[in-house]
Amino acid sequence: MPIPLRTDFNAHQLRALARQTKNAPQARRLLALAAIYEGASRTEAARIGGVTLQIVRDWVLKFNAQGPDGLIDRKPPGQPSRLTDRHRQHLVQMIEAGPIPAVHGVVRWRLIDLIQWLWDEYRLPISKQALSREVRALGYRKLSARPRHHAKSEAAVEAFKKTSPRVWQTSRATRLMASR
Repeated sequence: MPIPLRTDFNAHQLRALARQTKNAPQARRLLALAAIYEGASRTEAARIGGVTLQIVRDWVLKFNAQGPDGLIDRKPPGQPSRLTDRHRQHLVQMIEAGPIPAVHGVVRWRLIDLIQWLWDEYRLPISKQALSREVRALGYRKLSARPRHHAKSEAAVEAFKKTSPRVWQTSRATRLMASR
């Protein structure tokens, strides 16, 4: 025995909703369910929708539970984050404090360094992409300063600059005209 459709809609209402919607997959599903309301078999509705009987059954369940909005494709939730709020707080503290070269072995944080720190501290495996997403969600961006040597002397840089004599000079005629 097939699952019955909810009784607060009819075929005419579903066809009107299918005309109004901007979502093509939802319109196709609404038209398949409208055919069922008009007395068509589930097999015919599956042919109209271009799917199998199992998919039509899933549409009926979603439609009965949530109405026409249940037939809209939604983004799947995906995996939950591996980082807890406590992990995020400690990560923010580490980023704000910056690395200690003697302790952490780096002079600036990179994602792979933070991944290693999370593993060493919490035995928490996390991918580079996932940590990048988390760090961006915390409001940080990857900024890379131009490298600067610690012993660079501005005086030595100025002394090293070469000064060349001017190659172009004003012509003698121009100088004579300017002196008059």
